[in-house]
Amino acid sequence: MRVVKICLVGAGRTGEVHGKNLAFRIREAEVVCVVDQNIEAAKILAGALGGVNYYESLTEAQRKEDFDAVFITTPTFTHCPLTVEAAEAGKHVFCEKPIALNLEEADKMILTARRHNVKLQIGFMRRFDPEIRRAKQLVDEGAIGRPVLMKSLSRGPGLPPKWALDPRTGLAMIAEVSIHDFDSILWFMPSQLDEVYSVANPLIHPELAEEYPGYHDVYAAILKFKKGEIGIVDGACPVGYAYDARLEILGTEGLIMIGEVRGTTILLCQKDKKIVTEPFPSWRNRFRDGYLNEAESFIRAILEDKEPEVTGEDGRRALEAVLAAVESIKTNKPVKLPLK
Repeated sequence: MRVVKICLVGAGRTGEVHGKNLAFRIREAEVVCVVDQNIEAAKILAGALGGVNYYESLTEAQRKEDFDAVFITTPTFTHCPLTVEAAEAGKHVFCEKPIALNLEEADKMILTARRHNVKLQIGFMRRFDPEIRRAKQLVDEGAIGRPVLMKSLSRGPGLPPKWALDPRTGLAMIAEVSIHDFDSILWFMPSQLDEVYSVANPLIHPELAEEYPGYHDVYAAILKFKKGEIGIVDGACPVGYAYDARLEILGTEGLIMIGEVRGTTILLCQKDKKIVTEPFPSWRNRFRDGYLNEAESFIRAILEDKEPEVTGEDGRRALEAVLAAVESIKTNKPVKLPLK
C-alpha cells in the first residue's frame, strides 16, 4: 500500500488537529516532519506525532526531507508564498482557509499548482461534516425542492490570534471566522452569487477598534444570487458561551436544519427548575469528523490522481465573497460581483 508522506507546516491548534489525524488516524498518510517559525512549538508537536523531525522553514524541510505533500495551517498572509514554494517543488498542497489575502494571490496559487501538475485543496471542513454532507445530498436529490433561502452562522467562544485582527495580515473577523458560512452557502445554492451587503460593529470588545482599523466582532451579511435566492451569514466572536455553528436551508418544498448549540444529548434537571446541558467547547469538537474526512479526501485525491473535492477555485470563490462583505462594511453599500 502506497503511503503519502506529509510535511506539516504550522504547529498551532489547527496544525495539531491535522497532524494527529494524519499521523494516527489515516493509514495511507505519514507525517515525516513539522515546520514552524516557532521552533519550540514545532519540536513539541513533532514529539507528539511520534518524534518526527522539525524545522524552522519549509525551505529547510524540502532540502532535508523526502515528502509528497504539505499541509499549510499557518496564518492567512503566509498561504500564498508557502503554496507557491511547495508547488514549484512538485509537492501537493492542502491549504487552510482563507486561501489568501486577495484574489491576485489566490490566482497565483491556483496557476502555480496547475502549472506544476500538483493538487491544491482548501480547508473547508464543513463540506466533510457527515450531517452537512447528508444535507447536500438531500438538496441535490430534490428533497426540499429548489433552495431559495439559506442561513449559516458561526459564533466563536474566544478571540482569534492578533494577526487575524490586523488588516495587514488578516481579512477581518467576518472573513477569518465566517468564511466557512460563505463557502457553505455558495456550495448549496444552485446559481451564481450576484451581490453582498454586510453590516458589522465592534460591540463585544469595542476597545480593539482603536488598535485594529475595521475591527468588528458582531456582523451579518445578505447574499443575493442571480436567480433570486438569498443567503444570510450571522456571526459573532468572542461570544464566550460555546462554539456555535448552525445551518438552515429553506426550499420550495421543505426545510433542512443542521446543528444546535448543545454538544451532548445529556440534560441535567434539578429541583431549582433549571435544565443544564453542555455545549461544544470549540471547533475542534464540533467538526472533529469533518477535519478527519477532509484529510482523508485529500490523501485519496493524491493516491487516485483525481481532482480534490474542494479546489483552489472553490477557495477563490469564497474569498471573493468575503472580500465583497468586507468592502460592503467599509462603504455601507451593497457590493456587486465579480470584484474588479
